[in-house]
Amino acid sequence: MAADRPRPPGPPPAKDMVWVPGGRFLMGSEDFYPEERPVHRVEVDGFWMDAHPVTNAEFRRFVKDSGHVTVAERPPDPDDYPDADPDLLVPGALVFRATTGPVDLRDWRTWWAWVPGASWRHPEGPDSTLHGRDRHPVVQVAYEDAVAYAAWAGKALATEAEWEYAARGGLEGKVFCWGDDFSPKGRMLANTWQGEFPWQNLLTDRYAGSSPVGAFPPNGYGLADMAGNVWEWTSDFFTLRHPDEVEHTCCVPHNPQVAAPATAEAIPRRVIKGGSHLCAPSYCLRYRPAARQGEAVDTSTGHIGFRCLVRSADSKEA
Repeated sequence: MAADRPRPPGPPPAKDMVWVPGGRFLMGSEDFYPEERPVHRVEVDGFWMDAHPVTNAEFRRFVKDSGHVTVAERPPDPDDYPDADPDLLVPGALVFRATTGPVDLRDWRTWWAWVPGASWRHPEGPDSTLHGRDRHPVVQVAYEDAVAYAAWAGKALATEAEWEYAARGGLEGKVFCWGDDFSPKGRMLANTWQGEFPWQNLLTDRYAGSSPVGAFPPNGYGLADMAGNVWEWTSDFFTLRHPDEVEHTCCVPHNPQVAAPATAEAIPRRVIKGGSHLCAPSYCLRYRPAARQGEAVDTSTGHIGFRCLVRSADSKEA
């Protein structure tokens, strides 16, 4: 542990959790996508965070103990989807399908397909398995599933501010979790897409899909996979932009959270962070701490997972 890093308030509340000391930071970015603006100061308290995304093995233990049935494993309620084809109202999830060549990047339906039978147990569809992927992040989990796991584990999902602060690893204003250079000296530091999305993946990072957690170096707080691999759910509702900076130091937002939808939506959206193995510079340069995206809470896909935290005030050891 660095000599100038505040000591944790006690031992970790659970295995594979690391201490993220509280502090102030500049949240957001002015240099990439509009929803990341404006840059503004935020303060968060310290917390314990999972060192890596929740894995298939960990989620399997949760399901075995709790009997939880994920959103993707249940038939959708027809009342929630009045215009849907009744034949599609069966358990399933969205699965990525690489195209055979260049396509219009404005139409995500070109590479995403609704696959009946796809779920966390069968991420690519009913014929797929988790064999050899116990240490990979669990995917095909909707927001409700992530919240249920967190409650079972005695933890919570991070707010967007907590997640971004943790992802920065103590580096103020840097583009990536490790600095400003995406691949310093040619070294790949995250599982992302290299090449022309969604048809040409050069596999410079060696992975075509998800990777085992911890396959790439952790950030300055000891957190692995805060960039790439899989997107991660946070507890905040999505807004089109950040609030404007508060000028007075005494009014810097402290542990902010967007706890209610900004606008009425049939299906609310929560913020996901971190990007995934499907993010490419030409399409989705979002494997950065400041990057953010809104995802419908009923959505299960093959590139969204989650991790949990325990806030200092909630920890028995604090």
